[in-house]
Amino acid sequence: MSTEVIPATLKAVAAEVAQLLKDRQETISVAETAAGGLISAALLATPGASAIYKGGLTLYTLQSRIQFAGWNQENIASYKGPTPEIVAGLAENVRVKLESTYCVSESGTAGPTGGTTRNRTPGYVALAVAGPAGTKTSEIDTGKGTDREQNMLAFAIGAMNLVKEVIRGEAKM
Repeated sequence: MSTEVIPATLKAVAAEVAQLLKDRQETISVAETAAGGLISAALLATPGASAIYKGGLTLYTLQSRIQFAGWNQENIASYKGPTPEIVAGLAENVRVKLESTYCVSESGTAGPTGGTTRNRTPGYVALAVAGPAGTKTSEIDTGKGTDREQNMLAFAIGAMNLVKEVIRGEAKM
């Protein structure tokens, strides 16, 4: 049985992101839903995290999104599950509130149950990184089926990889 708190694959990519941020003297905040805190935990597990991490929110419920992410009646009425537009809004809102250089956000369907549309199928996640140059979104299908934990891990890794691309200037904003 493994005693790892943060899986090695996530730990490695979080360490890369943390080093990039430290080298540039930039900061990050997190607005996650289906990853359940894994993104924040991975960043906080890196030595010197206090220099780069501005805070994080696990916005899993409607109530948390209203209280902490600026959601209003229009967001509630038009909600059709996780989308790039939803996570872009979360990232942009939290970035401003926490005054970070970047904010990474995700929302997906971890499983084991889901719906009939693509964004409600287990393994789907929408990702966003808001930064000084704008917001980059992405969508991923993990291929992990209904395995909730593996999907959550893949969501977190996907989010960290998108952050790397944005910081390095590899992502078209």
